Amino acid sequence: MFEPIRLIPDNPNINFLKLRWVAIMISSILVLISIILCFTPGLNFGIDFKGGLVIEAKFETAPDVAELRTELNALNLGQITLQQVGADASDVMFHIPQQPGGDAGNQTAIAAIRTHFTDRVSEYRRIEAVGPQVGGELIKTSLYAVLLSIGGTLAYLWFRFDRGFSIAAITALIHDVVLTLGFFAIFHLDFDLSTVAAVLLISGYSLNDTVVVFDRIREDMRKYKSKSFVEIAHIALNETLFRTMMTSGTTLLVLLSLFVFGGEVIRNFTIALIFGILVGTYSSIFVATPVWLLLEKREKK
Repeated sequence: MFEPIRLIPDNPNINFLKLRWVAIMISSILVLISIILCFTPGLNFGIDFKGGLVIEAKFETAPDVAELRTELNALNLGQITLQQVGADASDVMFHIPQQPGGDAGNQTAIAAIRTHFTDRVSEYRRIEAVGPQVGGELIKTSLYAVLLSIGGTLAYLWFRFDRGFSIAAITALIHDVVLTLGFFAIFHLDFDLSTVAAVLLISGYSLNDTVVVFDRIREDMRKYKSKSFVEIAHIALNETLFRTMMTSGTTLLVLLSLFVFGGEVIRNFTIALIFGILVGTYSSIFVATPVWLLLEKREKK
């Protein structure tokens, strides 16, 4: 019989906590940088939040993007961004800013696009319009959704665990969300409603991973009553390491498949999840557990 392939030994003994102070320092710096980036230059809000038009057109032959940009500038519709999507580059996505006159102006812009490319576009796969008032309302409701999810999670964790575990888990959650926002800000990726959904999913994944580690710590506290908190946390992290790596690894395989084959529509959603899974796995080991140790040490004093 063949022996199963094991990426992690049966009884790992990796001293993650040896680097806990270095990890906390690095994470603190990255969180601070991410907060600054969210304001300067700020998030690149997509059409969902800023308002405007998204048009995805399938050309009969793959067009030259530079020539298209010159043609569209002549239509005087504002600063239009273009992006080729699809395997054969015949699909082009237009991002058109909000037009003067509201809906009437947007309809005029759509008609101008259709008229200009009437002989070259075989199909319009997607035409979406969002007004600026709707975009502002979406920003507000999205912020409420994130804050309420964090507040509800804090209440549950406070009931499920004690104060130290709860604060440590929320610290890791905020760490993951802020770093994800900073990632989108520094690379100037479109931040839209699908990205908000990805941030909420990242929150759930990060908390799930953290709760698994904390639950094992609590079990080991009953089992090893003579050991220190640092020793117990070291044992718990190694006992849950295989589960953490397998869960993160299989999730990343699916997300990488979506990134390669999923198309442009869910590209930013997939990028956010990939980054969030990596950060969430890191934070459950190097942020949540060290913060809990720090809180327990102070409380014991």
